[in-house]
Amino acid sequence: MKTYIKSILLSLLTPFVSTLDAQTLNWANLQEENRHIIHAQFGMEYGAVFGIGYGYQMNTGLFPMVASMEYSFPSGKNLLDDLKSKIGVQIRLVQYRHFRFSAKLQGVFRRHETGLVRLLNFGSDFSGILGIYRPKWFFAGEFGFDKAIVSHFKHSKAYRDQHPQVVDGWYEPATGGNFYYGVQTGFSIKNQDIFLKGGKMFAQDFKTKPLLPFYGQLGVNLKF
Repeated sequence: MKTYIKSILLSLLTPFVSTLDAQTLNWANLQEENRHIIHAQFGMEYGAVFGIGYGYQMNTGLFPMVASMEYSFPSGKNLLDDLKSKIGVQIRLVQYRHFRFSAKLQGVFRRHETGLVRLLNFGSDFSGILGIYRPKWFFAGEFGFDKAIVSHFKHSKAYRDQHPQVVDGWYEPATGGNFYYGVQTGFSIKNQDIFLKGGKMFAQDFKTKPLLPFYGQLGVNLKF
């Protein structure tokens, strides 16, 4: 059963971790009056993946912070079979000249369905970003960890016919997480950011790799 759950969770995480749909910000171009940030992005991993989101810049005084909500889905006939949503914050913790270090902390909800099983999953995503930020451009590196914490399994009739002993319900396995690392860059024009990011991922056991362990994304922010 543990091997089965691990394989299912890897299939759940792999199509979505790679999109990394959290807002990519140019901190040097984010003004105090830019309270609202709308973003959209397009990624490639086993096909086309689209995402939209909204961020709100909070007036915290000490550390600039953006609270955000995001939603992404792969292209295909049944758009609601697979989806991912996130809610969380990005915080700029350190600034030294043109260098900035920020952290992202997010809660994640995923839905993934195949002909064998439907999964609902709650997890978390934590990452750190360090880079050079100028008003018109930026370049940074990112390292993070996306964890599937608890998942609900509902198996199809076809699967039950082959494995009648299978049990539906909630599972809290110790497996089901991916590390990821990569780079992000972009340029800013007035109240818009256009960004590009890409990188690689690997499972938390440091042994398992997705079939295509790379991700890529192109996106845009509109600030007002």
